[in-house]
Amino acid sequence: MIKPYGVVGLVPTIWGIKTRADIMKNISHLEELTAGALWLSSLDLPVKLLVLPEGALQGFNDEALDIPIADFLEDGAIEIPGPETDRLGNLAKHHNVFIMAQAKVKDPEWPGIMFNVGFIINPQGKIILKHHKMSALLPCERSASPHDLFDAWVEKYGYNLQSFWPVVDTEIGRLGIMMAMEGNFPENGRGLAMNGAEVVYRASLPTPFTENDIFEISNRARALENNMYVVAPNIGGMYLDQNTLAPIDCGGGLSKIVDYKGRIVGKQSDTNGSTYVSGVVDIEALRYHRTHSQVSNWMKDIRTECAQLIYKENIYPKNLYLHQAQSNHADYKTQVIEPQIQKMLDRGIWKKSSYDL
Repeated sequence: MIKPYGVVGLVPTIWGIKTRADIMKNISHLEELTAGALWLSSLDLPVKLLVLPEGALQGFNDEALDIPIADFLEDGAIEIPGPETDRLGNLAKHHNVFIMAQAKVKDPEWPGIMFNVGFIINPQGKIILKHHKMSALLPCERSASPHDLFDAWVEKYGYNLQSFWPVVDTEIGRLGIMMAMEGNFPENGRGLAMNGAEVVYRASLPTPFTENDIFEISNRARALENNMYVVAPNIGGMYLDQNTLAPIDCGGGLSKIVDYKGRIVGKQSDTNGSTYVSGVVDIEALRYHRTHSQVSNWMKDIRTECAQLIYKENIYPKNLYLHQAQSNHADYKTQVIEPQIQKMLDRGIWKKSSYDL
């Protein structure tokens, strides 16, 4: 039996990095924020899960400044495991918690490729899961998805749910990762749920998507339709670099913890400085609902044979970065975004607006 436990999502101030060494300043701040957040939150129930938002280690300078991928791989990307994850492992051991986090990563098995990787560390400090981001904020983030390397990815890791939406079974439930823009694609939540996920990490999302309700709507929808917890902390203020005088609130706050029926069980609205969001996870209640509800345990009623028709024809091109480098903002717009929009028009799925005539 898994007793109800506390989960804390940090909402830290972050500093954009110029070099990999700058990451350690962000980790130092995360350590300080963790000490306060866990002390206060543990006054309710013991905290077993700590979640760090996307960008907490490196910021977003690679995206905001359109830094060439090769340069960021050289100066800012990390390996997993590496010194940064070792330090987070020590944090997990010190507080006896699982940690979910994210980083832009380089991998010797994929030379020249930058990935956006979510990872989970257990209370013994060991990395027990790595998830490579499937769907990004594509006009500005250039990290490679497994779909961008599809043929080689399948050959190396197999064609199964665990290869694309991995889940790990732990003493606090089955954990999975669905970062940022991934949460706006129902397929990512469903892929995790069909692989058994019960508690899913979903962080971060910037303004205007937070303050225009997209963050909350998508968090609650993914949780409700899959009967799983969604833990979604956002970033706090971001300094462009170590010398910037004032932070920019580019996240917009509105961190959430959502339960398996789509109900908000923890929320944060103010982004005035570093803070956190906390709530309670009840895995046994989730499992009871999944196996006893007649209606709102939706997944038992999926009409899979019909649903396959939705994705029968290719939409987004696979193998995009298998034979070419990850591009800059302008090239991506002309080479991918515009042809994709035209494809939807040509197939008659979308109609052109009279605004364009």
